Parts: sequence; C-alpha cells; structure tokens
Amino acid sequence: MARDIKNLAVLFVDVCESTKLYSVLGDNTARTLINDCLSFVSGVVVRQGGRVVKTIGDEVLSVFSTADAAILAASEIQSNLSARRSNKNPVCVHAGLHFGPVLVEEGDVFGDTVNAAAYLTAVAAAEQVLTTQMTQANLSPVLKDRVRPVFKTVLKGAVEESTVFQVIWHQDTVALTDVNMGLHKIIPGDEGSLLIAHRELTLRLDQRRPGITIGRSKECDLVIHEKFASRRHTDIRLMRTHFYLIDQSINGTFVMFDSGEEVHVLRGELLLDASGKMSLGRSLRDGATEIIHFSRDRRSLYRV
Repeated sequence: MARDIKNLAVLFVDVCESTKLYSVLGDNTARTLINDCLSFVSGVVVRQGGRVVKTIGDEVLSVFSTADAAILAASEIQSNLSARRSNKNPVCVHAGLHFGPVLVEEGDVFGDTVNAAAYLTAVAAAEQVLTTQMTQANLSPVLKDRVRPVFKTVLKGAVEESTVFQVIWHQDTVALTDVNMGLHKIIPGDEGSLLIAHRELTLRLDQRRPGITIGRSKECDLVIHEKFASRRHTDIRLMRTHFYLIDQSINGTFVMFDSGEEVHVLRGELLLDASGKMSLGRSLRDGATEIIHFSRDRRSLYRV
C-alpha cells in the first residue's frame, strides 16, 4: 500500500442547505441542479491544475500542489455560481481550504490538514470561502491581497490560536462587511464528535452522521422501551460545531450533566456541550432505568 506525505492545498466545496433544496424544488429538480453544480466544481478544479479526490454526498474534496491554485479555483467557483444563480437555480456553496502536510494513500488524503479544511467548510457561511494563516503565508505576493483576516480559532492538532482568512472572490467589494479587527473574535474549534450510548449500542455523531432520532418507534435510530417516551421523542443534531438535543415529545427529555445539574427540555433545544446522561419522559432522580449516556469523542468531528 503506497503512502506518501506531501504539502498540498486541500479544498472542500459543499452545497448549502441541500435538504432544503429537495423540499422546495422536488427531488428530481434538486438532484439535477446539485449534480450540475458538483460537475461544474470538478471541472474548475481540473482546469486550475488540481485533482478531484472524491465526491462525498453534496461536497467535492480536491487537492492542489500550490495555495495559489486552490485560491484561484475557489474564487472561480464562487464567482461563476453567483453569476448564474436565480429563482430557478438557487444553488450556492460554501468552501474551506488549508495548506499543509497531507498523507496520500491510494489516491485518498488524510490528516490534520484535511480535517482543518473540512472544519472551515462547516463554519463558512453561504458563498464564503475560509482559509488559514498557513495558506496565506504560502500565497504569492500578487494573491495575498485576495484574502483578509476575519476570525481567530484553534485548529485541530494545534495548541495556539491562528487566524482564519476570508477569500475575496467578489468583483464588487462595496457590499462586503467591514471587519472589526479590534475585537478578539474566536470561533468554536473542532472539539470532536459526540458518542451516544444505550446498553450495548453506541452511536457516533459527526459530519458523516450528523443526527439521530430517539424514541419508542422501531423507525428511530435509537429505540427506547419506556412508557413515558413518545414514538419520536427527541432528535440530536449537529449544527456546525455544536450538538443540540431537540425535544418533540409529550413528557420532555431529562438531561443530567456530569456536574449534577438536571435540565428538563420540553419542546425546546439544549446544547450538549459536556458529558452526561438523559432519560425520556421521567426524571433521572425518579428511578429512570432506560438511561442514555452522551460524551464527546476528541477525535476530529470532520475527518479521522
């Protein structure tokens, strides 16, 4: 099995809110538009000298030998998609890229550089391209003006804060929001995936499995045999870098964090930002036996 470590620019381009596109446009129309978008993205990657590694769902993973080529490709993608957007074609993308050492194995790519690019894609807003201090440092002088600092963060595998840059691909920059660099703005980092455990079953939530449903129904991802539980009782969903419990039940969900604090969530949401346990429909203090444990897995939320 051939393995090689190379310095590469890794670029992820992901279709925004693809689930919403399917519900608004219908399956056939949405699928056609999304496939057309992914084909266009792949074509730009090749034209700019990059290589498409793979398509994952509604996103394209690609690599480039230089930071310049990745910036030019990302800019061309956003500029062209913006120009052809309309009511009939509302598809837009967000993107993240990072330059650094990459493990290449049988054509696929792995490592912290890939994780960082995927993380930046997740935190990028629609029509945004976010990149890193390392990418900016490896740009040619003529392209350094195409990026501007916007945030601070701690990338996976690092111990110190680094700067996140926005790629300026717009022909008209008048509408761009001015950046207040006088503020210390640090965005949430990649704190790892979430583990949900009940009896012998453990489910891992991450970018590849961003949500589960819990309840009495056999159609749920995690089936709980509790008379006070609703058929579809609660969802747990990944939103960018955070996991939220979303209760949809009659009796609510009781969540007890390791600190000992118990929260009753009824038709509301709760951020699962620590470890603990939960019970459906009855308090953990009232002798609940169907107990679900949750904890953070410190491996990357976006790639392993």
